[in-house]
Amino acid sequence: MFDLGQLERAQAIVGTAVPPTPAHAWPLLSERLGTSVLVKHENHTPTGAFKVRGGLVYLDRLKRAQPDTPGIISATRGNHGQSLAFAARRHGVPATIYVPHGNSVEKNRAMRAFGAELVEHGQDFQAAREEAVRRAESAGLHMVPSFHPDLVLGVATYALQLFRAAPDLDLLYVPIGQGSGICGCIRVRDLLGLRTEIVGVQSTEAPSYALSLAAGTVVTTETANTRADGMATRIPDADALAVIRKGADRIVQVTDDEVGAAIRTYWTDTHNLAEGAGAAALAAALQERDRLQGKRVGLVLSGGNIDFDLFRQWVGTDAAIAER
Repeated sequence: MFDLGQLERAQAIVGTAVPPTPAHAWPLLSERLGTSVLVKHENHTPTGAFKVRGGLVYLDRLKRAQPDTPGIISATRGNHGQSLAFAARRHGVPATIYVPHGNSVEKNRAMRAFGAELVEHGQDFQAAREEAVRRAESAGLHMVPSFHPDLVLGVATYALQLFRAAPDLDLLYVPIGQGSGICGCIRVRDLLGLRTEIVGVQSTEAPSYALSLAAGTVVTTETANTRADGMATRIPDADALAVIRKGADRIVQVTDDEVGAAIRTYWTDTHNLAEGAGAAALAAALQERDRLQGKRVGLVLSGGNIDFDLFRQWVGTDAAIAER
């Protein structure tokens, strides 16, 4: 996908807008998991999620290769769209973003605030994506996919920061949406010659990559009805799956209830807000607690963009009291 020199140059591009995000060892999380834990805080970027890194690198390369690009278009459940809107504004490129009906209200507001034209279409991400492709063809806009080597190169900069700070991690849990995050982690681990196990995390309600890994080929699902919208993927990307098959140790599936518990845990143990996908790595580690003893564990907190109403209904006070 890319070499270390390309990754260093991408780091410089991302660094013009995104300071290095922290990696913290929280004592209460370590107590809860019974082992050493390090959290990479991608919820501390200007868009509240790791995706901004990919957008910055993609737009930089696009403007160099096609300086007269009239505009970009893409589909998203939120963080990818925020990333593109943020980067497009910095380059003076109009951005149109398609989302499904019922998408996160606050993520929609954020994309508009970053300057995107927002269009709601269809009942899920796949329908929104297909309509965005049609509009790109009819309007002559540049279609930005959800998975692309430049997006992987950009988001891999967080893995470079993490692995250089903690090269002795025994395993790293990474949530999977379309796959750019885990593919970036796999590539950086290999470039640095480390032995860290990379463990993907998916929702039990959207397990397309887990099913595909088990089958050895792309397997699609009819629905992706998880509250963790960043993992609501029905159709895996074949290129991403190829990287995951070669470089990931396994994929753990977590329920929405487990994710909700992990969101609460991040709040109580670290005072950080995590969205569903952002808490998925911790949910998987909690599920596998017994096999982690004596190991140094990394968790990617990939984003913190959760609507207040969803937080309240899913993991709020009533749910926490019931759990206790």
